[in-house]
Amino acid sequence: MMEYKENQFLSLFNKQKANQYSIANTTYKERIKKLNALKKAIEVTYRNAIRIALYKDMKRHESEVDLLDIFPVVSEIKIVKKELKKWMKKQDVETPLSLIGSSSWIHYEPKGVCLIISPWNFPINLTFGPLVSAIAAGNTIIIKPSEITSNTSKVMQQIINDLFDENEVALVQGPVETSTQLLELPFNHIFFTGSPIVGKIVMKAAAENLTSVTLELGGKSPTIIDETANIKSAAKRIAWGKFTNNGQTCIAPDYIFVHETVKDKFIETLKNQIQEFYGSDASTSKSYSRVVNEKHFIRLKNYIKDAKNKGAEIVFGGNYNDEDNYIEPTLITNLTQDASIMHDEIFGPVLPLLTFNKLEETIAYINANEKPLALYIYSKSKKNINYILKNTRAGSTGINNNVVQFSNHYLPFGGSNNSGIGKTHGVYGFQEFSNMRSVLKQHTKSAIELLFPPYTNLKQKIIDLTIKWL
Repeated sequence: MMEYKENQFLSLFNKQKANQYSIANTTYKERIKKLNALKKAIEVTYRNAIRIALYKDMKRHESEVDLLDIFPVVSEIKIVKKELKKWMKKQDVETPLSLIGSSSWIHYEPKGVCLIISPWNFPINLTFGPLVSAIAAGNTIIIKPSEITSNTSKVMQQIINDLFDENEVALVQGPVETSTQLLELPFNHIFFTGSPIVGKIVMKAAAENLTSVTLELGGKSPTIIDETANIKSAAKRIAWGKFTNNGQTCIAPDYIFVHETVKDKFIETLKNQIQEFYGSDASTSKSYSRVVNEKHFIRLKNYIKDAKNKGAEIVFGGNYNDEDNYIEPTLITNLTQDASIMHDEIFGPVLPLLTFNKLEETIAYINANEKPLALYIYSKSKKNINYILKNTRAGSTGINNNVVQFSNHYLPFGGSNNSGIGKTHGVYGFQEFSNMRSVLKQHTKSAIELLFPPYTNLKQKIIDLTIKWL
């Protein structure tokens, strides 16, 4: 396994910098060949190794690994293979009459040497997904995966070492300090997935080199269930969206606003649905994964204790096992606004339930906080749905479903302000790793030359007519 030390980072960066134009000039067929190799590695060659690694890291069931880590990357590659030739072609645009005798187009060129810093919650998905876009756009790439899911990072290291020379794609392992050292290098683009707190650090470091960034962050994604909603369907989809991967999903429902007239019915239905998924004791279910490490386990346990101390009621779950980083699917009601769980992104299997009577109150609460990465609406009322869409802001929205919007790679995925900067998936990912280079080609004598100095009254009259009519 190839490993890098601090003094090798600059050398590695310079190798990729020297090689960037060679990679940039590859054809769409050459890029697709690389993506086919990556697809085979993930889907076939290393698929079982990925499953084993993620079980060691988080006790993830292999079906969940296939569905939420492997499938999204394979799906992304399929779309790129289908569309890349078109994306790479010059994009002709109109040329105004004032520039008669010329033509104009957009040329998508690679940004250059890129850094991808990926998280631990979906390490395969959120490392190789951006990598697909970066390769499609013709960049060289250094990857820094999370040190928390170390078993999965080792498998990703093997995949990268098997498929790529280090002057094109390299993976660097190490602690947080490794990311800090990499961020000092003058990358042409940085793609970071993680928390808003760390996102600010990344953006500040990028500013030193005027490096462009894509920040896939998170936040508290709200879910609204009004009185017209299909309660059974809402409970089933929310139970899956929230407790899959033990709630460690950036677009999982973070808290629920349910209309007071359907609150009791929703809670009962949600309890039953959780038990249908994971049994009466989720700790014995092979389908229920674990909190990733002790640090996050303690954080989540403290959320529950703090909420209880401030008068909240646990209506389901609340049990935990320190030895296994196990926290039962937990539903909490009667929360006060000073509870820490109402301020921090939960990122775990704990779900606060709030009630509302008037939709305006819910909207006011959501808008008083940072823009979320996702917002979910369960309703049969077109009026209510449109009202929420028009009067809130979010990176993405699911209507009568949650989380699955991430799986549509024809939709742009990303946040807004505190929940992120930039978009990814499909053509949007290709564009994120590309520079839209403007090109104008003069074919005949330029009319503008008639207005070059020295300026005269006649030329001024022509300029006036140009301003008015062209």
